[in-house]
Amino acid sequence: MASRPRFTIPQADFEPAYMALHRSGELRRRAAAGLERLSHCLVCPRDCGVDRMMDKTAACKTGRYARVGSYFPHFGEEDCLRGWNGSGTIFFSMCNLRCVFCQNYDISQAGEGEETRPERLTEMMLELQAMGCHNINFVTPEHVVPQILEALPLAVEGGLGLPLVYNTSAYDSMDSLGLMEGIVDIYMPDFKFWDERLSLRYLLAKDYAQAARRAIREMHRQVGALKFDERGLAKRGVLVRHLVMPGEIAGAGEIMRFLAREVSRDTYVNVMQQYYPAGRVNSEKFEEINRGVTGNEFQEAVDQAQEAGLWRLDERRSPSSLLLRAHTRDN
Repeated sequence: MASRPRFTIPQADFEPAYMALHRSGELRRRAAAGLERLSHCLVCPRDCGVDRMMDKTAACKTGRYARVGSYFPHFGEEDCLRGWNGSGTIFFSMCNLRCVFCQNYDISQAGEGEETRPERLTEMMLELQAMGCHNINFVTPEHVVPQILEALPLAVEGGLGLPLVYNTSAYDSMDSLGLMEGIVDIYMPDFKFWDERLSLRYLLAKDYAQAARRAIREMHRQVGALKFDERGLAKRGVLVRHLVMPGEIAGAGEIMRFLAREVSRDTYVNVMQQYYPAGRVNSEKFEEINRGVTGNEFQEAVDQAQEAGLWRLDERRSPSSLLLRAHTRDN
């Protein structure tokens, strides 16, 4: 039996992807190209076509500048992202999906947050780096790719040197992913639903699965399978999340078979059990998902991943083991 490949990048050999583009001047050219897209917005698969440079809005309710709901070192992410100092998350307000069960509903749909110009977004990245975060984690970036690109050269010139995590629903346009090629180190897409009818009911996006399949293939083409440094921190590659839903309605089996057959059996996958009724879910509307996920439902999704041939499934370790690994390596 052939041995499985190792997925390690020595820390001494790692440089964030965007550094080379910055040195060549391409990073600023990408930023300019991104802003051009805002004048007739096709930044995400909604293809609204509004002039966001003139502060017009449509599906994502976001105009010229991004809105940020919060930013902080996040210790609830996967071990390989949170490490011992946290993942430097920046939560963008609003979203191009309308997940009825969204656990960040106040930010993603109610729109809590402040308009954030590129200079302020730059400050946030540098503050998170100064706090010791292991990466900069853009949460819900699908509709603000141009605004991220606008701030990034300023951040690099200010001393940014952390890996970038693109933490997305996977409802991304190929055009936006093309702009981010050579800039993103770690793509972290969800794969929420497989069925078109259910995607329309729960996400208000009938074409969600089609867009997600296309996006995840492209993400893998750009950065490959997830790789770590000697301390267990993610440095480059794709990490796919799948939230198990009540009644197994999300289609875990189909999603896992797609990842194994059409992306790679080496795809790193986090099968998540953390669903709970939130957002607009209640006993009168969406009664079928107005409960948590059972242990059997979760285990069935894990079994389907393994049966598909996926073997790199995320497992939580204790924070003390991560600290020990870092201490041992540094000494």
